[in-house]
Amino acid sequence: MIKRIFITGLAAIIPIVITAYIIYGLFSFADGIVGNYINKYLNEYFSYEIPGLGIILSILIIFVIGLLVHISRTRLFRWTARLLRMFLKLPLIDKIYPPIKRIVDFLFFPPKKKFKNAVLVEYPRRGIYSIGFLTNESYSHFEEKVGKKLYNIFIPSSPSPLTGFTIIVEESELIFLDVGVDAVIKMIVSGGLLNPQ
Repeated sequence: MIKRIFITGLAAIIPIVITAYIIYGLFSFADGIVGNYINKYLNEYFSYEIPGLGIILSILIIFVIGLLVHISRTRLFRWTARLLRMFLKLPLIDKIYPPIKRIVDFLFFPPKKKFKNAVLVEYPRRGIYSIGFLTNESYSHFEEKVGKKLYNIFIPSSPSPLTGFTIIVEESELIFLDVGVDAVIKMIVSGGLLNPQ
């Protein structure tokens, strides 16, 4: 009983501590790199400092980076995207950045909006059901070749739905579920411990 209570408390506090640490690290980084120098200059020549300058600079840096990423998607600033791709090819960076980027993208831009429906499909063999997401109707050329209505299905891996694989299934083989995509994602992340309500 005591062990269970301790683990419950630990599970509750770890995400809070990690989140606070990341935010604190970001603010400290901005404050230490630029904030200290600006406040030192202001204190020396104007005899005052700006409290919370690290927070202000962090917000400003995030906004500027977001603006640059947004601008880089236009044709006029494609060179920034090319520069970023070159940066990501550097040794060590190419191993660290991509997985972190995928996790952050999943947390801030969840894929549930791209999935149209949760489905069950007998895969990888008869009698075993895999849960998947209907992403789109399949390519018409495939349907012409097979002579049946086909759908593209994304089968996510557990416990991380960041990765998975795509299969093409005929309509008659799909079992459409009356369950929200968000609830199904929670089930996948928990490894099946949390069933949809």
